[in-house]
Amino acid sequence: MSTLFTGGSVFDGRRHLPGYDLLVDDGTVVAVLGPDSAGEDLKDHDVVDLAGGLVAPGFTDAHCHPIQGGLERRQCDLTGGASRDEYLALVRAYADRHDGPWIRGGGWAMSAFPGGTPSALDLDTVVPDRPVFLPNRDHHGAWVNSRALELAGITAETPDPPDGRIERLPDGRPQGTLHEGAMDLVARLQPDLPPEAYAEALVEGQRYLFSLGVTAWQDAIVGAYDGMADTGSTYLDAVANGDLLADVVGALWWERGLGLTQIPDLVERRQRQTGGRFRATSVKIMQDGVLENGTAALGTPYLDRCGHATDNAGHSFVDGAELKEVVAALAAEGFQVHVHAIGDRGVREALDAFEAARAAGHGEDLRHHIAHLQLVHPDDVPRFAAVGVAANAQALWACNEEQMTELTIPFLGPERATWQYPFGGLHRSGARLVMGSDWPVTSPDPLAAIHTAVTRTSYGEEGPAGHDPFLPEQGLDLATAFAAYTSGSAWVNGRDRIDGAGVLAPGNVADLVVLDRDPFAHPTDEIGATRVVSTWVVGKAVYAV
Repeated sequence: MSTLFTGGSVFDGRRHLPGYDLLVDDGTVVAVLGPDSAGEDLKDHDVVDLAGGLVAPGFTDAHCHPIQGGLERRQCDLTGGASRDEYLALVRAYADRHDGPWIRGGGWAMSAFPGGTPSALDLDTVVPDRPVFLPNRDHHGAWVNSRALELAGITAETPDPPDGRIERLPDGRPQGTLHEGAMDLVARLQPDLPPEAYAEALVEGQRYLFSLGVTAWQDAIVGAYDGMADTGSTYLDAVANGDLLADVVGALWWERGLGLTQIPDLVERRQRQTGGRFRATSVKIMQDGVLENGTAALGTPYLDRCGHATDNAGHSFVDGAELKEVVAALAAEGFQVHVHAIGDRGVREALDAFEAARAAGHGEDLRHHIAHLQLVHPDDVPRFAAVGVAANAQALWACNEEQMTELTIPFLGPERATWQYPFGGLHRSGARLVMGSDWPVTSPDPLAAIHTAVTRTSYGEEGPAGHDPFLPEQGLDLATAFAAYTSGSAWVNGRDRIDGAGVLAPGNVADLVVLDRDPFAHPTDEIGATRVVSTWVVGKAVYAV
């Protein structure tokens, strides 16, 4: 029997249609019905009363890590804490309940610690006898205890790896925070998790994303990384046993130390790890680090706390000239390339590489995208449209909060601070916008991100930092933000070629989200109050309150 969504409004992936209804049958959109239509006989359909709410395409998260997020929710989850003492209490409570050989999990905020760098000695007070490895929320640094440092053989004499840094005490001994590639010095010692742990994490991650209206995503790292195994087989097993209901594109991890020699393996993995609702058709390149720990690649050096230039301009994990070769070679094999770039130099190097690939004849519609885009030089904003590269925004980050005010702006200076998250400028210049969360770095709630994309504030934050808009001229209108998280992200995953997801039009798949209110009919400062009532995949409810 068909289903009629009535009594509210429709967002069709591009436009807000107040008073419209949606008719779905056999997992497919049949019609979007205007208020002046002849109407439908309700007895002929199952009826979903929107009660003044909104039905829209299901959200597609264009950059997230659901298996990692699911693991952290099942391990020592620190996302509920906000201070040193709260984190230590959570670690102690978890250690008391679990007697495994390692304590692993993560989710702490850098802003909770002076300089963003917690101490091993603090962890030793709650877990002195077992190694502890806890990545922070952005997964570009990890908090470890003395036992973990001892097992890894990290001492004052241990050199920093080329792609990372060991935070040190004044006498050179390790403090307890490991940045970027230095994390692997400890991460590689952790015992492998059994396959069932990854399978359970995927189911948990999918369940949580469904509760937030997310029906599809791009997993931004499918490969061995950060102490995790390659999860391509996890997805294929979930396809085979019916656990994977969402539609997923996997971005295969680019091992920056292997260079072009890994491309044949990536081609083989794409073929082997593609099936059903999972397609390993993208490659993820991490071009730089993050601003808060000084590893994002900048055009000019970071400042110190006194406003003076330092000798550090961050890390380009792949040399700019090599990146051009890599992108061209991957495009020649038909891969979409998905680049992490935070700093203005990292963004420019990525744009240069895509531009060079296009000039070399690899301009086919592979839907390359650059994610994060925290610091974009004004000269590079119009290049996204010119080069044909999508801007993958993690909009929830574009607000005033402690990490921004304490660990970012002072080290950029006033001019560069205004280059951050230029979503409005990108949109005005004609760039294609897509959106994602980077969960578990931050919340995967699309409505929270859309709130910030429009208002440049964080919904629910208390105090002036939460309510003072951050570069409000870079805000988006609500329809553009909704489109980025629906039709835009579905496009970057190629769904328009497969089943039309992301746009509610006759013949397209009925992947849907029902919201408890129509945010277009309420003040913009209430967008974040919107909640998901139900989520639908191929016309069937997979979540309902």
